[in-house]
Amino acid sequence: MNLMKILLINKFYFLKGGAEKQFFDVKKLLEDHGHQVIVFSMQHEKNLPSPYSKYFVSKVDFEHVRFDWQGLRTAARMFYSIEARRKLDQLIHDHKPDVAHIHNIYHHISPSILPLLKKHRIPIVQTLHDYKLICPHYSLYSHGEICERSKGHNYWRCAIHKCVKNSLLASTLTALEMYFHKMTHIYEDNVDVFISPSKFLMDKLREWEAPVIEMIHMKNFFQANPSSPAINGEYLLFYGRLSEEKGIDLLLDAVKGLDIPVKIAGSGPDETVLREKARRENISNVEFLGFVEGENLQRLIVNSGAVIVPSQWYENCPLVILEAFAYGKPVLGTRVGGIPELIEDGKTGMLFDLGDVAGMREAIQSVMSDKVLRQRMGEASRNEAQKYLPEKYYSKLVSLYESLQSHNF
Repeated sequence: MNLMKILLINKFYFLKGGAEKQFFDVKKLLEDHGHQVIVFSMQHEKNLPSPYSKYFVSKVDFEHVRFDWQGLRTAARMFYSIEARRKLDQLIHDHKPDVAHIHNIYHHISPSILPLLKKHRIPIVQTLHDYKLICPHYSLYSHGEICERSKGHNYWRCAIHKCVKNSLLASTLTALEMYFHKMTHIYEDNVDVFISPSKFLMDKLREWEAPVIEMIHMKNFFQANPSSPAINGEYLLFYGRLSEEKGIDLLLDAVKGLDIPVKIAGSGPDETVLREKARRENISNVEFLGFVEGENLQRLIVNSGAVIVPSQWYENCPLVILEAFAYGKPVLGTRVGGIPELIEDGKTGMLFDLGDVAGMREAIQSVMSDKVLRQRMGEASRNEAQKYLPEKYYSKLVSLYESLQSHNF
C-alpha cells in the first residue's frame, strides 16, 4: 500500500463524544501505518495541540444564537461558511492532501468545503455518525421519544414541533439549512462514498431517500486488550453521557430494589436530575461516579460484571459495546438502532425492548445473578471483539482510499 497524505476533517478537535473518539482513533491508526494525517477543524479552548491549528475556522457557539446582526452571521455559517472554504483552500495549497475523510462538519464548518475539495480533485469519504443527512435533528429523538416527523423531506415539521432544543428559532434554522443543502445537492454532487458503521443507519438513510450516491457498511473498530485480566465482577456498569436519550432514567427504575450494585460513570445535562431521583426514591444500590476517563475508566470496565446500554434512541454503532467486548464483558442493551447488530442475544449479552423496564430488569437479574453465565458470555464477547480489530478496519479503509484515487485520476 502506498503512503498517502490524508486530510481528516471534524468540527471538534477534542474528545467531545463518540464521533470524536472514532475520529482520533482513525487518525492514530493511519499515522501508525506511516501515513501523513492533516487535520482541519474548529478553534476551541479544549482542542488538542495540532500543527495545523492555524488553518482551523474560528469558534462559533450555536447554543445561544440571537436575533441580532452577530446572530444572523452565526446562523448563516450553518448554511455556507466562506471562512471554512477560504482556510481549507489555503491548507490544501500548502499541504496537498491525496484524500479527504470527513466526519462531522455540520453547523460549525458546514458542507461549503465539499465543492472546494471536488474542485481540487481530492476524493471525498464521509463517515456517518448520526442522521443529520436526513433530519434537522441529527438523533431522530425529540421530546422524550424517537421522532420521524420529518420523513419525506418534510423538514418544516421539525420547526413547528420545536424538535431541536425545544426552540422555535433553532428548529427553524436547522430546517431551513436542510432545505438549502437539499436544493443545492451539495452532498450528493461532491461526496464520493459514505461509510455507515451500522446496517440500521444505512437502511434508514435509504428509506428516507438520503442525498447519497454510494454508501458502504464498515463497522467501527476498537483495539482489544488481551493483557487485561478476566475478572468476573459483581457490579453492573453504565458509562457515557448522562442525557435523556441514553435511558438512564429507565435504568434507575429497572434496578430499584434489586440487590445488585450499579455504577454510573459519566456526566451530562441530566446528571443532577438523575442523582436527585436516586436520592428521592432511595435507590441505594446505585452509585454515581461523575466523569471518568483513561486508566480509571479502564479499571471500572475490567472489574465490572457486565455493561449496560439502555439507549432510547437509534444508536448507530456504539463504541461502548465494542470496548466492553474487548475487555470480555457481556453487554445488556436495548433492541433499537444498531445495537442488535452487535449483541447476540443470549450469547454475548442480552437484549430488551425499547421502553420495557420490566424486560430490562429481567435481563439484569438473569445476567448479574449467574456468575457462570457471565463468564460464558464474557468469553464469547472477547472472541467477538476480534471482529473489530483495527487492522481489519485499516485494510478496508486504505483500500477504499486507493480505489477512489485511481478512479479520480
